[in-house]
Amino acid sequence: PDLSGYEKYGLGNVKYNISRIHVTAVEFPSASISLIPGNGIKLVIGNASLTIDMNWNIRTWMFKDSGRSTVYISKVFVTAIFSTPLDNTGHTAMSLTSCRTTSGDIDIKLNGKS
Repeated sequence: PDLSGYEKYGLGNVKYNISRIHVTAVEFPSASISLIPGNGIKLVIGNASLTIDMNWNIRTWMFKDSGRSTVYISKVFVTAIFSTPLDNTGHTAMSLTSCRTTSGDIDIKLNGKS
């Protein structure tokens, strides 16, 4: 979905809109799944990265600008634990018990008219 809103900075408001958000690349160079006896499943993703392209525009009382942006997020690490109990019918259910995510680097390239 598009993102838009207002932020107050210094002498005035900045109106922004981010649209046409597309994830263009995802890499999982290191991923593993293991069983936790009697508890569930553990998923570990290491050193992942993703690239996101989007349109943006901003407007203040002094100027306005718009353009295209690419965001590259790298060194993403995810650890998730899923519990796998049996439901009332005897089928295995799955629910997220815990999730921890960190990212190391974010590189943002803005291309605009100004």
